[in-house]
Amino acid sequence: MARGYGKLNAKQVEKLTKRGLYGDGGGLYLQVAKGGSKSWLFRFKSDGRSRWHGLGSARDVTLADARIKAGDARRLRLNGGDPIDAKRAVKAAARVDAAKAITFGTAAKRFIKANSPGWKNAKHSAQWTMTLLGIDPNGKSTKHDYCRAIRDLPISSIDTTLVLRIIEPIWATKTETANRIRGRIETVIDAAKAKGEFKGENPARWKGHLDNLLPATSKVRKVRNHPALPYQQLSAFMRELRKRDGVAAAALEFQILTAVRPGNAVAAKKDQIDRKAAVWTIPAVLMKADTEHKVPLSQAALDVLDRMEALNEGSEYIFPNSKGKPLSDASVAAAIDRMNEQGRQWVDPKSDREIVPHGFRSSFRDWAAEHGYDDAAAEAALAHKVSDDVIAAYKRTTFFELRKQMMKDWADYCARPVAGDDNVVPLRA
Repeated sequence: MARGYGKLNAKQVEKLTKRGLYGDGGGLYLQVAKGGSKSWLFRFKSDGRSRWHGLGSARDVTLADARIKAGDARRLRLNGGDPIDAKRAVKAAARVDAAKAITFGTAAKRFIKANSPGWKNAKHSAQWTMTLLGIDPNGKSTKHDYCRAIRDLPISSIDTTLVLRIIEPIWATKTETANRIRGRIETVIDAAKAKGEFKGENPARWKGHLDNLLPATSKVRKVRNHPALPYQQLSAFMRELRKRDGVAAAALEFQILTAVRPGNAVAAKKDQIDRKAAVWTIPAVLMKADTEHKVPLSQAALDVLDRMEALNEGSEYIFPNSKGKPLSDASVAAAIDRMNEQGRQWVDPKSDREIVPHGFRSSFRDWAAEHGYDDAAAEAALAHKVSDDVIAAYKRTTFFELRKQMMKDWADYCARPVAGDDNVVPLRA
């Protein structure tokens, strides 16, 4: 030890009990307070006066560690720094970081709340809430809580490993879902970064980052059609469906008769229906193509509305749940599950999977093609967006008058008498 340094030893530090200051050299002192408590101090001069910089309790900081801290303080002084000011700056930075600390879940809630008014519909907001917060539209926990592993962690601690832990297990099997979750995580982190709550590169970024770790979605995405019932079996299915009571069964029947998406059917409101004109107008904000969709209503569809009118008067929705809110898609799908449990099995013969509500749009499309309806009119009935830009630029009609007859014929087909063999199809004259 250099001369003037190391005047104390560990045994002395342990045994000293008399109140006072005991120098070790180089500005390091052991302070013994009244009562015997001990702490380390570093003494230096600033602007001609002595200042004392605390290095910690002798109970927690050994003599060797105190000498290292004193050495750091001396080097800081040689560079023109002030150990006390430096310590205060570190504490202030820690307080700022603590004030900025926010969990991923809190950041996600904040982002959804701030941006949902600008999203096109409530379903879009619900999808963000379900995938990021694990809460369904009814306030219950979702079956698949994808972001549970990171929701309670500080957003500043989210790294690539954590992001991969969420999306990698479903990247090949649920590619579209995985990519949407990745994009939503990226967006929430970007928003937090803009507020100074996250530093560094976004761990959920695809280009130049995750694209080096995961295969492109185009290479793993598998187009899997919704299981659909052959249209030849529709009358038999409708006969069984109409035997069932309940809002879900009525919503499914209405969806089949109108050939709309399940989400549009359950979200239908009374004020969207023009009974006199027999037209249901779905607002553009609720449509996938962001265009208002007018649905001609057959008498069978109007009959469903009449039944629901008699059952529910207190909700703005045609097919409400017990709380007056829109029935969920899952509730409608459960109606098919119950039919399969209690009788004939309704499955898609091509995939051998249980049919789902969305599949009836495919049944309708096949029926329209087989019964001589123009492809453009059938696509208009399904509210499909024209993919060809040139055709879209010139197409000005929605084939509404033609669709009125089409939906009537479709309703008649669904209600036709069931022959002994459901696969016997009566030919159109």
